[in-house]
Amino acid sequence: MTRRKTKLTFIANDTERKTSYKKRKKSLLKKTEELSTLCGIEACAIVYGPDDPQPETWPSEAGVKNVLGKFSTIPEWEQGKKMANQESFIAESIQKGRDKVKKIGKDNKEKEMTMFMYQCFNTGTVQPDNNMAIADLNVLSSVIEQKLRDISRRMETLNVNETTPQQPEMQTPALPVAPEETTTTPLNYGHDESDVNADPLESQWFMDLLNGNGDETPMTPFGDVNLPL
Repeated sequence: MTRRKTKLTFIANDTERKTSYKKRKKSLLKKTEELSTLCGIEACAIVYGPDDPQPETWPSEAGVKNVLGKFSTIPEWEQGKKMANQESFIAESIQKGRDKVKKIGKDNKEKEMTMFMYQCFNTGTVQPDNNMAIADLNVLSSVIEQKLRDISRRMETLNVNETTPQQPEMQTPALPVAPEETTTTPLNYGHDESDVNADPLESQWFMDLLNGNGDETPMTPFGDVNLPL
């Protein structure tokens, strides 16, 4: 349940006024103590009541004199710098409320003119039955100019993005290719490939010749076309 906001006016009923005084005086002294303890500052409170024989002070009479003594040493123009009485406080609150209402009214008027502008775009014509004053037309003009500035800024951003050169892509270095295996051709020392498949009889004769056991005349295989007649 939300707390009801208290109306800052004099309470005409005596009983209600005395009850409110006792409750708020106790709350004020408690808040002063909390402010001094939590924030580590010097503070004091003096409360005069119509039915109290003596004013009530916090933290004590000596503490109040100490704080007031330090306050009196401050120049007068600094003393009244942040002072506020009930009249100035109410006047400041009224001014803040007026500024807030003025801002809300301005926002609502801009939204209204924006909706009217979109309505004219959709229909293609300006509605003839609108009753707009000069101030409304000025707001409409400012709304249109602001929309045009937003569109121009957006187009400039798009153009910059389109004209920005693309960064070159990083090329992946080619992996080294292993060299192809080369086939080593055996040396034949003047012999052609037909010597590899030589007649086994000739091979045996060559071995016997090296060992000194064979005839120096080589054996000619049968069927040789070079056989002497």
